[in-house]
Amino acid sequence: MKKIDIFNHIWTNRFYDKLKEVTGSRMTDITRRSEAVPMMTDLEERFRIMDRFQDYSQVLSLASPPLEIIASPEEQVMLSRVGSEDMAELCDKYPERFPAYIASIPMGHPEMVLAETKHAIEKLGAAGVQVFSNVKGKPLDHPDFIGVFDYMAEIDRPIWIHPARGASFADYQTEERSLYEIWWTFGWPYDTSVAMARLVFSKLFDKHPNIKVITHHGGGMIPFFEGRVGPGWDQLGARTSHTDYSLLLKELKKRPFDYFKMFYADTATFGSKPATLCSLAFFGADHMVFASDAPFDPEKGPMYIRETIKILDELDISEEDRAKIYYKNAQKLLKLKA
Repeated sequence: MKKIDIFNHIWTNRFYDKLKEVTGSRMTDITRRSEAVPMMTDLEERFRIMDRFQDYSQVLSLASPPLEIIASPEEQVMLSRVGSEDMAELCDKYPERFPAYIASIPMGHPEMVLAETKHAIEKLGAAGVQVFSNVKGKPLDHPDFIGVFDYMAEIDRPIWIHPARGASFADYQTEERSLYEIWWTFGWPYDTSVAMARLVFSKLFDKHPNIKVITHHGGGMIPFFEGRVGPGWDQLGARTSHTDYSLLLKELKKRPFDYFKMFYADTATFGSKPATLCSLAFFGADHMVFASDAPFDPEKGPMYIRETIKILDELDISEEDRAKIYYKNAQKLLKLKA
């Protein structure tokens, strides 16, 4: 069966060189991890790994870090352009391997981010855009980013949300840094879930009921906490004394729970079948897309692709639903030819 891996990462050689210029070659935290993976920058290594899997292709996206945390506003525009130009070139050169790419946009440059989004999609052919769950501490429902969401809804192109949280985001108020990589293990799914909630309560889905937002790693914590998201948030305001949230509940056109069902989620759960089942049970086959998060795995490339495929092939679902997850939903979202 055809397989379109909708969320995996790359640094082209030119982008990698520019990134090192901007950062002064100081790779830290997740950037250090990205640099250590051969498949990230070595195209031949990527092809070697991809060839292990039949009828398999990848939608390209830049790896972390978010541009806004490592570059000035002007440098963000430059890095965004370089990344999009290079990924567009790879898609043109290897269309069977790379049917599409998603642009990383300069969210830390509010005056230019919408123009660069339009440039990436209208001039360079991006299938959508990648944003991070917070923009250097700013929430995605901040007024600086309304134009991007409005535009993406207008042209019916998807927005991918990638988590962003580093070691400087402490686990406790009395400490200065997160320890033991808790910022990544638990911080990333938490940050994804917070971003989703902020978009829900900002009334984004009331304003744009057909907007397409794809969440990484199975939709963060939302599927597991279905009870809190559903009956729990039906009581929004009951636990709050400083704000009357009951007014917001009346203004929303749906239950909070129903808005979370409108997100899409991918299958990048690091080879966890229970997590995949939980996510599928919540979002349903129509809102799930195949993703491996390659090349981030212990084998530096093939393991998560292999294990994710194994899980999907063993799921007790119809072949039609399996096809939706593997490639049909991706074709529809990205407007790819069948």
